[in-house]
Amino acid sequence: MNNIREGLIPTILGSAVTMAGLALKQRGSSNHMIANTVFGFGLAHIVLGAIDLVEHRR
Repeated sequence: MNNIREGLIPTILGSAVTMAGLALKQRGSSNHMIANTVFGFGLAHIVLGAIDLVEHRR
């Protein structure tokens, strides 16, 4: 577990949350504000995780 690069977990988590937000957006009956919030939260995690990956490159 110590070999996992810093930023990889938030990036993977962000990808999963973004996909969940995208799935909520495609459902017509769901609340659009919640879907957009989940989608944006996931995108933010992807960006922040990618920044960590670039900063802590070996």
